[in-house]
Amino acid sequence: MAGLRKRRLGRTGLAVSELGLGAMDTPHSPEAIDTVMTALDLGIDFIDTARDYEGSEHLLGEVIRRRGGKDFVLGSKTFRHSANGSQYEIDRSLRVLGVERIDLYQLHDISTPAAWDEVMGEDGALEGLKTARYRGLIGHIGISSHHLDIAERAITCGEFDTVMIEYSAFFPQSAPLIGLAAERDVGVIVMRPLGGSGRTSTMRGRLADGYSGPLTPANLLRYVLSHPGVSVAIPGARYPSRIVENVATASSYEPMTLAERRKLEQAAAELY
Repeated sequence: MAGLRKRRLGRTGLAVSELGLGAMDTPHSPEAIDTVMTALDLGIDFIDTARDYEGSEHLLGEVIRRRGGKDFVLGSKTFRHSANGSQYEIDRSLRVLGVERIDLYQLHDISTPAAWDEVMGEDGALEGLKTARYRGLIGHIGISSHHLDIAERAITCGEFDTVMIEYSAFFPQSAPLIGLAAERDVGVIVMRPLGGSGRTSTMRGRLADGYSGPLTPANLLRYVLSHPGVSVAIPGARYPSRIVENVATASSYEPMTLAERRKLEQAAAELY
């Protein structure tokens, strides 16, 4: 089996494995440490967390200590909308993670015009992140959003090195934004590439019952990685077995044809 392929994370210049790990739910597993360790041992080198993901930064801090240092690209996020609030969150992240610098720090879930105005305005959270970057506490600045218009603003305004958006066969409408981000050299981090934990559980149940159609976690991951503008996809995982499955897919997949993508989109639309 070939190893994981690398992609450029936009203007950050960082080369990261195209398969990452979203560590929101990982701490709630009895195998949390082993899950993260397995990911890193199998070549995943981008992990996303956030201050408000309960136990997530603590978990990654423990992994970093056990490994004798941080050997992966780390992104965290803040829900705070003020400059002081975002700087406070960064300082907390650094202490909990036990590192001197975080590669990527993102404004978390900026999905309304009001939230955008708050973080982008005077004394807004973006100002705080810029100060932290100047101090050498973070390397790059990103943003996550569940609103396509806000994501487009983030891509075109020139302030953000990366954007995190939802994209999958369940949510294909963000594809043009991914292309726009590539044109602007903004790294694209794809959240919910498998459609979210509820859909994934439903799919796995159907597979256990003998389903043989195209709508599988492996094909959903292939779908996302088939878009050349995607920098990294970050499915969540609570158990090492899920990491192994995702790595096997990402290490051996062939990009989907247009016909395959449309067929998968149709199957996804019919699930719910």
